[in-house]
Amino acid sequence: MTSLTRRTMLKAIATAPAIGAAGAVIGMPHIARAAEFDLKYGNNLPLSHPLNVRANEAAERIAKESNGKVQVKIFPNNQLGGDTDMLSQVRSGGLTFFTPSALVIATLVPVAAINAVGFAFSDYDQVWKAMDGKLGAHVREAISKVGLYAFDKMWDNGFRQMTSGDKPITSAADMGGLKIRVPVSPLSIAMFKGLGASPTSLQFSEVYSSLQTRIVDAQENPLPIIQVAKLFEVQKYCSLSNHIWDGFWFIANGRAWKGLPADLQTIVANAINDAGVAQRGDIKALNQSVKADLESKGLTFNQPAPDSFRAKLRDSGFYGEWKGRFGDEAWGLLEEAVGKLA
Repeated sequence: MTSLTRRTMLKAIATAPAIGAAGAVIGMPHIARAAEFDLKYGNNLPLSHPLNVRANEAAERIAKESNGKVQVKIFPNNQLGGDTDMLSQVRSGGLTFFTPSALVIATLVPVAAINAVGFAFSDYDQVWKAMDGKLGAHVREAISKVGLYAFDKMWDNGFRQMTSGDKPITSAADMGGLKIRVPVSPLSIAMFKGLGASPTSLQFSEVYSSLQTRIVDAQENPLPIIQVAKLFEVQKYCSLSNHIWDGFWFIANGRAWKGLPADLQTIVANAINDAGVAQRGDIKALNQSVKADLESKGLTFNQPAPDSFRAKLRDSGFYGEWKGRFGDEAWGLLEEAVGKLA
């Protein structure tokens, strides 16, 4: 697989709002005869995002290695509806493939949200140890029980970081009373309450103006989102807290997947899993280049240790509560990868 240049990856984020519907169906290489299996894949990201670049490479590889028997058509940028719509379509069979974030698929499979437990993962080594290992296998098994098939390799959606306006966040003590915008996620809200902050759920379209008018003092998002939304204009500090990691599960309709002959399943799975691993490297490189760009625009970075945050969440009962929600087995597999939490 080819590597993505920094310019290509930055363009992925910078041009996202401008991507339109025209010419947005990709992954249809020219083949000599009609495919026996036409498979539809929908997602919510622009054409130039590393996820779609790598997915298109996978589609071309699948067409070649299957001798034209399998064709994957990619519908990016919410062309087929939002996350909820596409999740419904992949369950019904209207879509063959979809890449929901773990928090999206958790509406069907609650244990899928376990990777978003606050301050669980310190770095990517821990993430992939868990999600490529026993914890990922546990979640995939749960996904299979709702009529979906999850491929072995998760794709990367990145760590979330905190920005603030008045002072940097260096430890859990800085969270007390902090008015911070969070997405509408019970897990995120519970985490920030456990840290002593005052979380406010707002639509993303309201974040910039809310920070500008001081309705909230802080927010949290992956670095590329902080860049494209120009939050550096209304925030001074960025704490590389890595407080939540989220990824995309590459899922298939269970009946459609079982309907593929075994040899074609192998071709499709190998191409998709290899593309996912390549996409992880793309996102890691993208985050590094975005950090440098944000520093040049005046955002001051620091990297707090997770210890005080974990201690606060333990003392507040957050870990104990969510251990009960996810179950002892899943929680034990998480702690096997990251160390003791609850």
